[in-house]
Amino acid sequence: MDLSTQAPSGTITQMTSKPPAAQHLRDLARLRRVRDRIDREYAQPLDVEALACGVHMSAGHLSRQFKLAFGESPYSYLMTRRIERAMALLRRGDLSVTDVCFAVGCASLGTFSTRFTELAGVPPSVYRRDAAAATAGMPSCVARQVTRPVRTQPIRNGEAQNTEPDLA
Repeated sequence: MDLSTQAPSGTITQMTSKPPAAQHLRDLARLRRVRDRIDREYAQPLDVEALACGVHMSAGHLSRQFKLAFGESPYSYLMTRRIERAMALLRRGDLSVTDVCFAVGCASLGTFSTRFTELAGVPPSVYRRDAAAATAGMPSCVARQVTRPVRTQPIRNGEAQNTEPDLA
């Protein structure tokens, strides 16, 4: 419960019933719940509004706080999880790109292909063709780590820009 009072000097101060550190920890716990939900339900139709409603936050506040905490927007995080799963399915080689697109929760093949190319560096059809041979005989846990998507193209809308220094 927030209460505003007027200080003797004429400035307005804000009093809260909970210390800021405790509120910050509660917010981080809610953000982790959102991230865990995305990890669990990546193939379900998820949007920021539904995620925010689940933790009693506004969509805008959730997006800002999620990006501060994890370095990327909830939507970007969701798409990265979907593309990681798509990469694993494409490495198997027994599903078409369209089947994989819908299996990971994407509703548009065009959006899926564009985002896949941004994250993996190659279109899904090329990845499917080349990845099976590249990871043959490799344990799946190692293949997953080696093939984890890394952005290779400029980011749209300023999402999760790489902040690592260029050491080359």
